Amino acid sequence: MNLLRALATVSSMTLLSRILGFVRDFVIARSFGAGMFTDAFFVAFKLPNLLRRLFAEGAFSQAFVPILGEYRNRQTAARTRTLIDHTATVLCCALVLITALGVAAAPWLVWVSAPGFAADADKFAITVALTRITFPYIFFMSLVALAAGILNTWSRFALPAFTPVLLNLSLIGMALFAAPWFDPPVLALGWAVFLGGLLQLALQLPALSRIGMLPRLSFRLRQAWQDEGVRRILKLMGPATLGVSVSQVSLLINTIFASFLASGSVSWLYYADRLMEFPAGMLGAALGTILLPSLSKYHASADTEAYARLLDWGLRLTLLLALPAALGLALLATPLITTLFYHGAFTALDVEQTRRALVAYSLGLTGMIIVKVLAPGFYARQNIKTPVRIALIALAATQAMNLLFVLGLGLAHAGLALSIGLAACLNALLLYQGLRRHGVYVPAPGWGTFLLKLLVALAALGLSLYSLMGETAAWLGYPALERIVRLTLLVLTGIAVYFATLWACGFRLRDFKRRSAG
Repeated sequence: MNLLRALATVSSMTLLSRILGFVRDFVIARSFGAGMFTDAFFVAFKLPNLLRRLFAEGAFSQAFVPILGEYRNRQTAARTRTLIDHTATVLCCALVLITALGVAAAPWLVWVSAPGFAADADKFAITVALTRITFPYIFFMSLVALAAGILNTWSRFALPAFTPVLLNLSLIGMALFAAPWFDPPVLALGWAVFLGGLLQLALQLPALSRIGMLPRLSFRLRQAWQDEGVRRILKLMGPATLGVSVSQVSLLINTIFASFLASGSVSWLYYADRLMEFPAGMLGAALGTILLPSLSKYHASADTEAYARLLDWGLRLTLLLALPAALGLALLATPLITTLFYHGAFTALDVEQTRRALVAYSLGLTGMIIVKVLAPGFYARQNIKTPVRIALIALAATQAMNLLFVLGLGLAHAGLALSIGLAACLNALLLYQGLRRHGVYVPAPGWGTFLLKLLVALAALGLSLYSLMGETAAWLGYPALERIVRLTLLVLTGIAVYFATLWACGFRLRDFKRRSAG
């Protein structure tokens, strides 16, 4: 399979999900604004969503896919099938227990994740109620991650990338049509999360059946638990939690900080994070998804040269696409926010405060995406200690910067966003140095010329956007349709200028084509 084509497929599915995600956020912002109820929902949803990213799509996927790839390359089909069955059995049992504990301990979880809410009894109570409704989402999404790991190992990338669309559709539908039936109406969003998780799992099952890998749960839990492959996955999962998903832990700690700041701070960070996640998901998550199975296969076959070439390809493609995305987010922050969110209860103050957070996030966007490319370089080799050590350093740096930016410099919620981005850059740098030090990655020739041409294209992009955007304050006065038209023209012009400059500098699409491991 052509990896560039696979990347385009996954990115296009992610693009569809992100577009619907913006529609979702538009609907939520218009219906609920930025205040007590949205703060409560975003905190409640952040808890199961964090666990999803930490354990399901984070630690579990990074531990499961390399082991599954090894079994598929070195073991029989029957042994591979047994590994899948036993993993699914152990995972289901653990998830039932975790979900039950999460629902029962909802008040304590809310108090830990947003202690500032305890000062307002009503806000705390609605957050607890929403947490109990949304917490089963981790059950559904962990099983979705299991299914996605199997499908991706069999090079079926499109369907797992499409499934997040169902969550967005569920939230949009419930917010528009079901909210009036709930008291308070924000409870509809909690049930939308529950429904979205259920639908995503249901969509995966027929695809697993078609490749003959639909998991069969076993009642012999002891036998499943003692499976050598399952034990290896569990052994990798613990440290991988920090190694892959330290940024999500930082986001949760940032919520604690934000809960003590001005009302609306949690929502301003959320909306900025949603915009930042657009390129991060389309590129970072997509690259990590398609790289890990091939890297695992190259490691299983001891092809170190192909392993290094694939990492080099991923890094070049990341810089080629992530740097212009970060520059565009910073320059077009106000046009983007006003076009997407400046409606209904979302005020001019919300626009300005969200803009500050988005600009801060954009400074670290490239680092966030590079982490998604370099971390699989360790986990495909089942190297756990190095990325864990780096993750702990990055986490400590994040909290030190939180204290400096928020308390020392008074940057408020924007300081929290800045600390996340800068710590991600530190994480990426240390991962890169680790790969070089271990001899896993050796840069291919031509990096100096590549970076020089890239800087020329970025300069052309920045000049074109800055000259055409006009005064940022004027965007608050434009009608909604005019904002959409102007933003569309700006984005299309920026894309055309950037890629035309790259073409003039000698870049060609064929230079980035690459086959996956067999």
